[in-house]
Amino acid sequence: MENSNQKPYISVVVPVFNEEGNVRELHQKIVEACRALGKPFEVVFIEDGSTDKTNEICRTLSPLKLIVQRKNFGQTAAFDAGFKNSIGEVVITMDGDLQNDPADIPKLLEKLDEGYDVVSGWRKDRQDKFFKKFNSRLANILRKFLIDAGIHDSGCSLKAYRRECFEGLDFFGEMHRFIPATLKIQGFKVTEIPVSHHPRTRGVTKYNWKRGLKGVVDMISVWFWKKYSNRPLHLFGGGGLLIFFVGWLLGAVLFVAKVFYGVPMANKIWPLVMVFLLLTGVQLFIFGLLADISVKNYYKTQGRMNYRIKEIVEN
Repeated sequence: MENSNQKPYISVVVPVFNEEGNVRELHQKIVEACRALGKPFEVVFIEDGSTDKTNEICRTLSPLKLIVQRKNFGQTAAFDAGFKNSIGEVVITMDGDLQNDPADIPKLLEKLDEGYDVVSGWRKDRQDKFFKKFNSRLANILRKFLIDAGIHDSGCSLKAYRRECFEGLDFFGEMHRFIPATLKIQGFKVTEIPVSHHPRTRGVTKYNWKRGLKGVVDMISVWFWKKYSNRPLHLFGGGGLLIFFVGWLLGAVLFVAKVFYGVPMANKIWPLVMVFLLLTGVQLFIFGLLADISVKNYYKTQGRMNYRIKEIVEN
């Protein structure tokens, strides 16, 4: 930590995994950018189970708080560990591959000072291969449809957060991409600014189709929390009632057809469809009730409610 006699104003949190060719230069650039600000800071690297010399090199860097994971738990877990073990009033996050530019940190802070809680980087001129950019574009379209956070590029790791954003929050899976959306759901002010983006010159990208698939699943999870976190019964119970009504309507049609028109049902599939719809509707409604109980118990055990108070003013 720079200026160890003062509490750091800025914490720069960087997950690193098999980045032996980048960590030394990245650390130097972060320190230079933070020193130019004239504010106390700390640099936090989360060494996420690297199998190369990343850990060894990081131990030679100063100033640095190094958090060493027992194995590779993934980028989201690394970010979560960094958030919980940093103490700055403002948290800056970035990737460890030198594609994000620490020289953009002052711009993020300037925008944050305009009254925002989260400032996200936008890789407007992205320097990645076509496949990665194409997948990212598709993900952004789906993300905008399901959980629009009002930004173009949630996948950019270069972001600035106020410390209070992380109070009571835990992150799992591939949720780091959706932190701005999660915070916007809770009422925090989110914006973005264009930032520099450089091509990877050393090391190998960690992105693959598995991470993309996990991201889609987590996106649906965030969508659920955005729409139904405090009312799951409306989703499952409402859907169950609708399906039950369709089953009941089909049953009424079959009853009329059988009783009044003598239509044989022995060799028809429709009675089975009716039973399936009725049972599915009942099951969904019961599932909605159980989910409603679970969500209320979740908030109770967490010691918080499904809202956040920004401030209380007494005159």
